[in-house]
Amino acid sequence: MITLAVDCMGGDAGIRVTLPACKKFLDSHPDAHLLMVGQAEALQSFQHARATIVHASEVVTMDDPVEVALRRKKDSSMRVAIAQVKSGAALAAVSAGNTGALMAIARYVLKTLDGIDRPAIASQLPHAKGGATTVLDLGANVDCSAEHLLQFAVMGSALVSALDDKENPTVGLLNIGEEAIKGSEVIKRAGELLRAAGQSGYLNFYGNVEGNDIFKGTVDIVTCDGFVGNVALKASEGVASMISNGLKQEFKRNLLTKMAAVIAYPVLARLMKRVDHRRYNGAALLGLRGLVFKSHGSADAVAYEHALRRAYDAARNDLLGRVQTKIQTAAPLLMSADSAAAAKTVTSPT
Repeated sequence: MITLAVDCMGGDAGIRVTLPACKKFLDSHPDAHLLMVGQAEALQSFQHARATIVHASEVVTMDDPVEVALRRKKDSSMRVAIAQVKSGAALAAVSAGNTGALMAIARYVLKTLDGIDRPAIASQLPHAKGGATTVLDLGANVDCSAEHLLQFAVMGSALVSALDDKENPTVGLLNIGEEAIKGSEVIKRAGELLRAAGQSGYLNFYGNVEGNDIFKGTVDIVTCDGFVGNVALKASEGVASMISNGLKQEFKRNLLTKMAAVIAYPVLARLMKRVDHRRYNGAALLGLRGLVFKSHGSADAVAYEHALRRAYDAARNDLLGRVQTKIQTAAPLLMSADSAAAAKTVTSPT
């Protein structure tokens, strides 16, 4: 039985989204059990043989500062859900709540894995080949060192290996050009570390990639800092929404367009499904001593169910164990990179 802890109160809509999504998820996953975390009076209407209500008296709102969520709301549904992972009662936690609060609480409660300085947010963006590119970081870390980007690549490689059944996924470093001489000093240093990792067999490093490579499907994984990654994520969602809404409006214009739409519907339906960002909802917080997945705060029930599926697949395929193994295997490289960074800091003029 795969047990997940669900922060039922988090997100823009709270139980109006989480409860229907949980019901549909449980109906389609007979080996799943959900710990429904939230205010008991709000959850008492949810009845399912494989669901257990876990009371939490407080709720982290989307506007709560991190300090409030972390220090003052110690019995929030978000924190109690993560605590279920810490105690071993659940294999993964899912929340659509405040991203900053979720990352802070998850890091405080679960701690980071040995060899990892900062957790990263990883999710998928659809590409032209019909699959998806895994991108990290997507917003947890705005300022990253070259060593952090190397750690993200190692964790992303474990994620794709576990969930997409790819033993040796390709990794690209997001840059303003393919040439190794391009980019900031941090990016050029990260390129050196990733090439060394590739030559040593720790990673399958493709090289530098540009923004359009994410949507071409050039590589399986793209590593970047959280500022750039979050911009790419929001841009892709905007484009997908524009395509979907544009097609719907165009079909309403005139009879000829409607007739053409009937003929082309199967093709257009596949296109709209491919670019539907709801299918890729559920970002992994990698680098923690437990599995935590972040759903979009504005997710509807369809999107939230996909986040639950993502967490379920991660737990079933032992994502945490695979990340730990990957980090342990790459430990010599990660340690040497950290040592080089520390030496550079010591010798730098003040």
